[in-house]
Amino acid sequence: MDLFEGLKAKIKGQDRTVVFPEGEDVRIYSAASRLAQQGLVKPILLGKVTAIQEKAAKEDIDLAGIKIIDPDTYPETDKQAMVDALVERRKGKNTVEEVQKMLMDVNYFGTMLVYLHKADAMVSGAIHPTGDTVRPALQIIKTKPGVKRISGAFVMQRNHERYIFADTAINIDPDAATLAEIAVESAHTAEIFDIEPKVVMLSFSTKGSAKGDMVAKVQEATKLAQEKAPEVEIDGELQFDAAFVPDVGASKAPGSKVAGHATVFVFPELQSGNIGYKIAQRLGHFEAIGPILQGLNAPVSDLSRGASEEDVYKVAIMTAAQVR
Repeated sequence: MDLFEGLKAKIKGQDRTVVFPEGEDVRIYSAASRLAQQGLVKPILLGKVTAIQEKAAKEDIDLAGIKIIDPDTYPETDKQAMVDALVERRKGKNTVEEVQKMLMDVNYFGTMLVYLHKADAMVSGAIHPTGDTVRPALQIIKTKPGVKRISGAFVMQRNHERYIFADTAINIDPDAATLAEIAVESAHTAEIFDIEPKVVMLSFSTKGSAKGDMVAKVQEATKLAQEKAPEVEIDGELQFDAAFVPDVGASKAPGSKVAGHATVFVFPELQSGNIGYKIAQRLGHFEAIGPILQGLNAPVSDLSRGASEEDVYKVAIMTAAQVR
């Protein structure tokens, strides 16, 4: 089954609520309309109510079933509760006045709706840079217990093939402990998208065929990841061909349950991860879906500022599928 058809079946009728801070953008309210009409997501748009309604009417876009919130006219009692909750969450790092100013930013406002369980997830970034989406998520939603750093993953899909590539978006040069976290979180991401996780820790070395600090980091990360998630098939360090090609895997890493059969590829640092997914996308004609932010207490997704309405629609579906 196509990835998105499977995800649609998983979330349809579940009433999962996704807040879109950039509600006045045509790409956002158009995608929200599709999601609502298909019963996939209950969207919340942030923005000026009249402005959104008038724009949608001109485009003949149905906003039925979509909640629109204008942060400027949010009920005072609810706004005060939000201020109090954020002051408490920041634990003395921001004054009341600073928090009030922060909540004038739609990304902080939307993130607080998730934190206060008035929305299940958030999708932003069509207008704002990545930092504007990620910063409030890290400050307010924060990482899951046992996870110190968030990471970014892509689902790579081509016909019946489906893989996870990570970290391809966030951590420039992760140490061994962070790399192990990325591996375990990527395995969880794979399960969400119906991919059986067989996790490989990639290197230019296979089982000690080369030496050096970069190889040692991946070796240590492999051990840590195996200790953190003994129920998951994790192996390394492996070169890409040993991870992907069964004959090569059997030759270079005999006895490995991952070699030649990997589905989750953990790159040693961001540079190789970013290059790797783009090579697969451009030369291998894989669809690169993401990035998916891993490790947060609640799902938050960052759109590209060049995202199309179709991208917004798909990212919202993927984000809703991560709600637990």
